[in-house]
Amino acid sequence: MKQHDFHVPLCEKCALETGSLFRSLTPDEVEMVNFEKDFRQYKRGDILYQEGNRISGFYCIHSGIIKVYKTGFDGKEQIIRFAKPGEIIAYRSVLSNEVACTSAKVIEDCQVCFIPSEILISLIKTNSSFALDLLKLACHELGEANSFITDIAQKTVRERLAEILLLLVNDFGLDEENYLKISLTREELANIVGTATESVIRLLSEFKADRLVELNGRKIRILNQKGLEKISNVMERN
Repeated sequence: MKQHDFHVPLCEKCALETGSLFRSLTPDEVEMVNFEKDFRQYKRGDILYQEGNRISGFYCIHSGIIKVYKTGFDGKEQIIRFAKPGEIIAYRSVLSNEVACTSAKVIEDCQVCFIPSEILISLIKTNSSFALDLLKLACHELGEANSFITDIAQKTVRERLAEILLLLVNDFGLDEENYLKISLTREELANIVGTATESVIRLLSEFKADRLVELNGRKIRILNQKGLEKISNVMERN
């Protein structure tokens, strides 16, 4: 699809709506980003970038959902996180000037802005508020990674699945019928939890029998959030 076939979002409007990292930019900096960015559309299953490749910029998500993951020696994915509107991905590879340490795949049709590496470096050098916000973002993601490592070592698969469901509720919310607003395959859920797909299928059936969730294909309805909290022990960590 050619660029004139769709509306390219303005950075200042997008930043205000999503509370993104770019909310601290000056008018001149916003104009620079608007001019330099490349607006792109992707379909479910499309790959934005792959682990081990060198990329020349980073992505800001305008709409849709993107999964960021690593691939093990056996080819199995380990999902690191899901990127949603207002968030950025691939910025760490830009900052470190290294090849991408993750891959990114679209799981819900998306629109993104690709911003060249030199723009990010320029903003860090000239805008201290932007640089501080970026540092806070990196620290937050590091904290999440540390929590995940702790969970893998100390929690059962049942506890981790309950916690993942709660995190999905927190990150994406529920619709009017209490269904998660993100649709994942059982394999994708397993790749977040860090277990076999068969284990997730079995545990979801147990959660259904216990009236914690209701299953409708890939859609999951949350029936008892307090019950999931009790299983996950998430309150103890907080």
